[in-house]
Amino acid sequence: MDERKIIHIDMDAFYASVEMLDNPELRDKPIAVGWDSQRSVILTANYAARKFGVKSAMSAAIGAQKCPDLIFVPPRFPRYKEISNAIHEIFYRYTDVIEPLSLDEAYLDVTYNKLDLPSATLIAQMIKNDIRREISLVASAGVSYNKFLAKIASDQDKPDGLFVILPNQAIAFLENLPIHLFYGVGKVTADKFRTMGVHFGRDLKELSLDFLVKQFGKSGAYFYSVVRGIDDRVVQADRTRKSVGMETTFDTDIFDYTSFYAEAAELLTHLWKKYGRFRPAKTLTLKLKFTNFKVITRSNSVPEGFLKEETAFETLQHLVEIVFPLELPVRLIGVQFSNFLEDHEEEGQQLTLNF
Repeated sequence: MDERKIIHIDMDAFYASVEMLDNPELRDKPIAVGWDSQRSVILTANYAARKFGVKSAMSAAIGAQKCPDLIFVPPRFPRYKEISNAIHEIFYRYTDVIEPLSLDEAYLDVTYNKLDLPSATLIAQMIKNDIRREISLVASAGVSYNKFLAKIASDQDKPDGLFVILPNQAIAFLENLPIHLFYGVGKVTADKFRTMGVHFGRDLKELSLDFLVKQFGKSGAYFYSVVRGIDDRVVQADRTRKSVGMETTFDTDIFDYTSFYAEAAELLTHLWKKYGRFRPAKTLTLKLKFTNFKVITRSNSVPEGFLKEETAFETLQHLVEIVFPLELPVRLIGVQFSNFLEDHEEEGQQLTLNF
């Protein structure tokens, strides 16, 4: 069987780039996509703003402090979706095996491609050229033999990057990769690794599979494999996302209402930012795992879908009230949107992201 050839395409500062495309007067100015309010969160920033330390998921207030001349531009998700569709039409010239991750990134399997080209690197460069020439936007690309490495590669030379990790380079590359740059390692996990003395891939490689599974559960097996360059996940063509969610496990179990609701509300706040990339969902689910590892879920649905943040928080509060009083302390809370609207249901609906 041939070695797989996988490309990860990631549009550079996508939302901000679309805004500068449609309004050329913004091109040389620092801009952030989001609302200029105390409760707003920046969705993305252009590179002029990033020079001041402004970045995605940062509060608008902090962004304005870092860059007093920062211009806030309200997001236009229908426009971003339109541009994303045009980018995907370019992808389909080369392969039908495309797995979208969001509006601005996707995996492409070009092992057997429509142009019968032997070089994935050449295809990645051609795609980047097509996007620049036809849509006037810039993409970064990562090329390798599996999804994990392709994703890591696309972040190496941003913006306008093209980075290739060949099979015979993978192990050395991973051994020298800082632990926080491993895809799937967030801030909390990176901090936990550092307390174990794990700072680079070579340190992670010293840990046994049993130890990693005990420390990180299923993620432990994932870390054990990817640091060795192993990732057997296939690019799933035409993947339909069934849900989008987040969860957190506590160092100290929670039993009182105030702490529980505060943690659940913080989860929903972060999830709402991620949710904005997808079509509206009809169902919101609250997940609990008790100290005895029993898991329960409680859900509520709205026929029109969750279009406003206020509606989601009202529903969350209702779900929290249903599960109280708790039968046992809780070690994990999760929040999830599911049951997305179909195209015909979504017509005329617009998601409102007022943070």
